[in-house]
Amino acid sequence: MSEERLFSLRNPWFTASVGATVGVAIFSALVGFVWLPSAQTDAQFQGLWNAICSAAGVPQTWLIGTPVTSTVRTSQVELKSSLLGDASPISIGRGATLAMRCTMCHGERGMSEANSPNLAGQYPVVIYKELLDFQSGARTSAVMSPMVVNLSDQDMRDLAAYYAYLPRPAAARRSAEDRGPDIVMTGAPMRNIAPCASCHGGIDNKVGSPWLYGLPAAYTKAQLEAFKAGTRRNDISGQMRNVARQMSAAEIDEAAAYYAAAGSR
Repeated sequence: MSEERLFSLRNPWFTASVGATVGVAIFSALVGFVWLPSAQTDAQFQGLWNAICSAAGVPQTWLIGTPVTSTVRTSQVELKSSLLGDASPISIGRGATLAMRCTMCHGERGMSEANSPNLAGQYPVVIYKELLDFQSGARTSAVMSPMVVNLSDQDMRDLAAYYAYLPRPAAARRSAEDRGPDIVMTGAPMRNIAPCASCHGGIDNKVGSPWLYGLPAAYTKAQLEAFKAGTRRNDISGQMRNVARQMSAAEIDEAAAYYAAAGSR
């Protein structure tokens, strides 16, 4: 039996394997960091050092020219449960006066007859955020954008307080067998779709997520399609766009119909 050490340069097999490994590493580095980048015609790859730096992901300069400003406006509202405290009677009263201009679309008592969203009993943070987004341009509407342009921050808080004060429509009674569509109750985990009820549930909700029960089906469908197409972009972190773009047209119809039927007047 040979007493020669395995990891020794005198062992020809060890020497050959180490040499082959080092050779492959050097060859790969030369190809990846020198030859392939140098074969590019772009300016940042000109010269050996630039080619190596570019292949390694190191910028030649940290800032070139003027930074590009995005033309897409997104919501800048910082949502938290304490965003709006308990509303005072004075704030609710001022909101009722301001809401007189909103009755044509949202109804006299916050219940729409025009396929606009019902606002009665809506979470105040939701109303306040959407008004801010309409004013900033993060969300656009030919009707709403001109309506909010001259509202002060206090005006928007008062409107939110008033509509949240109004009685919410009672949820329709449903049998145990009528549990709702899968997209609402369980989502589609294989497509990374969380159930609608996880954010818009009746028992609890995610801050900033609206109460959907009783909303007109046409409105809910239009908003899901807008999120899916990317024409509505005021969802913070893009969570609604991520969900809606994975939904089929049938699932959008099912969700819209379910929430419309789940509320009664």
